[in-house]
Amino acid sequence: MAETVKILIADDHQMFIDGVKSLLRKEKNFVFVHDSNDGEDAFNYVSKNDVDLLITDISMPHLSGTELTIKVKQNFPHIKVLVLTMFNDRSIITEILQAEAEGYILKNTGKNELINAITRLMDNGTFYSSEVLNTLLSQTLSRNKIVALPEKHKLTSRELEILKLICDELTTADISKKLFISPRTVDTHRKNIIEKSGAKTIVGLIKYAFENNIIQLNI
Repeated sequence: MAETVKILIADDHQMFIDGVKSLLRKEKNFVFVHDSNDGEDAFNYVSKNDVDLLITDISMPHLSGTELTIKVKQNFPHIKVLVLTMFNDRSIITEILQAEAEGYILKNTGKNELINAITRLMDNGTFYSSEVLNTLLSQTLSRNKIVALPEKHKLTSRELEILKLICDELTTADISKKLFISPRTVDTHRKNIIEKSGAKTIVGLIKYAFENNIIQLNI
């Protein structure tokens, strides 16, 4: 993770912003560069200033957190986005996932999970809390809808296994040790998965896994 993480936090409740900043005040590498109480102000700031991480709520005036996430990822894909909200709704989660935000956690989370989420994101990983993933998957399964992949896009059993481990955020080295294969073999499988899925990022692979019912959770 970078030595200094420049953070913009956007939430329509200043008291919540102050609470998060107080919670993380002892984390020396976290620097809060700007507070926004509406999405438009947040986007204007990231358009003109150096920001590493955007922490945003969903419900905000002028520009919702969902709209803000979409605009930021379209225009400034290098900025990591962590959604921190009370909304555990499948439609919103799906929109955020489609926008390729790196993280989504709920406001009832504890300090350790919040720090873990930020650390994962700044290490080029993802962090969707278990509650959020369970909501997404349980409602997907309730429809009993299985997506049939075109033959040319079907993954091999080994590729499916590796994709699940990637979604669990295991590194190439971790996967290599777990499956008793070389890191080069893991990288080859990863390239094949990316080519078949059309995904360009880890979040894109998670989207692909969900859309094709590859990820299984205990619900």
